[in-house]
Amino acid sequence: MSANRPAAVVVLAAGEGTRMKSATPKVLHSICGRSLVGHVVAAARELAPEQLVVIVGHAREQVAAHLAEIDPAVRTAVQYEQNGTGHAVRMGLEELAREGVRPEGTVIVVCGDTPLLTGATLARLADVHAADGNAVTVLSAEVPDSTGYGRIVRDAATGAVTAIVEHKDATDGQRAIREINSGVFAFDGELLADALGKVRTDNSQGEEYLTDVLGILREAGHRVGAAVAPDHREILGINNRVQLAEARRLLNERLLHEAMMSGVTVVDPATTWVDVTVTFEPDALVHPGTQLLGETHIATGAEVGPNCRLTDTAVGAGARVDTTVADSALIGERANVGPFAYLRPGTKLGPKSKAGAYVEMKNAEVGEGTKVPHLSYVGDATIGEYSNIGAASVFVNYDGVNKHHTTIGSHCRTGSDNMFVAPVTIGDGAYTAAGSVITKDVPPGSLAVARGQQRNIEGWVARKRPGSAAAQAASSALQEHDGEQ
Repeated sequence: MSANRPAAVVVLAAGEGTRMKSATPKVLHSICGRSLVGHVVAAARELAPEQLVVIVGHAREQVAAHLAEIDPAVRTAVQYEQNGTGHAVRMGLEELAREGVRPEGTVIVVCGDTPLLTGATLARLADVHAADGNAVTVLSAEVPDSTGYGRIVRDAATGAVTAIVEHKDATDGQRAIREINSGVFAFDGELLADALGKVRTDNSQGEEYLTDVLGILREAGHRVGAAVAPDHREILGINNRVQLAEARRLLNERLLHEAMMSGVTVVDPATTWVDVTVTFEPDALVHPGTQLLGETHIATGAEVGPNCRLTDTAVGAGARVDTTVADSALIGERANVGPFAYLRPGTKLGPKSKAGAYVEMKNAEVGEGTKVPHLSYVGDATIGEYSNIGAASVFVNYDGVNKHHTTIGSHCRTGSDNMFVAPVTIGDGAYTAAGSVITKDVPPGSLAVARGQQRNIEGWVARKRPGSAAAQAASSALQEHDGEQ
């Protein structure tokens, strides 16, 4: 956090964003688990500003509701008509004034569609602004190709900014400048409020431009400076779906770089996607084709992937998760999951437990060392320690109206192709026979057999399917058997 705590941060998020071609407001599109405006608000919060106000306009109810959800302390100001960036900032200051707040100190203005902007860069902007004694400081960036951007023109002797020249108005010499305006500024709050009242609308758009404040303050004898962003990609704004995808890729690369530098092995960063809220411990291993979303946490020695999508899921130390979809699940230490497993909300796998191939679980608690190896559905259940659930088992939890619970004790052995019709309890150490439909409680240490008596009807195929391939095969087998007799 900067030692130069801003009096306020104003986030511009009122625009419609028509180039997104979307019913969703531009600033609510998300990358890496957070909305565009959410990324900007999070970066601003790193500065601990005294006030944080977001200017809303298009779809303001929807944007304001989202802000209230992600950061209830954020203030909002409404720009009912999009009359320019200067007008938007003025609406923000007037909203603060209605609350009896007149920012005294630094006011930072940022755009709500710049999700790559970091708190560290904003802190550097605030520090340069204070150190140079500027009335306004522009966040600039050195770009490989400045075509189309406003150029930062500096005084050769002092380094002060003398002009921001748009590309169409620039001379050939100015067009060679690679330092550009980001649209992010730090202002002296009192000077900003006064200058906004002097901004004119005699331009082609008939709008109040925030950049006009720079000229007003410079003509009044105040210094205008610039702070260069360490990475020009931080200032990228989002105007369409192509830029949205590019920003997502860049942010994902940043997050994975941080993870790898902290001791995480990411086998193929190009096919691994993470949200900003995902956390790792050292020596975690992530295989290709993996998505880690929400509040997912991967502990030391855990191995995830390939081809996993984990959302809000905790993976314990030394666990192995392969080709799995998990949502709001807890996977214990040294547990083994997959391949092709589906862990739904409420699943809790104990240490050294197993949810194997083609196993689906929901609202299920599985004890230490218990195995559900394959082809089973476990829903609304509690299973004790070191039990084994046979293949093709189904926990029949839904009666068409209500869900019911199944309890299986510790050290149980249930047969393949079992149906546990809830509510039902299997006691500790009990066994159930293969093919059983268990509808009654099984006492500890008992064997439950719930299946019909087998009956063989000899000659049925010859009588009912005469001339069929099965009848011919049966006839040959019977003749061979009789010959052996």
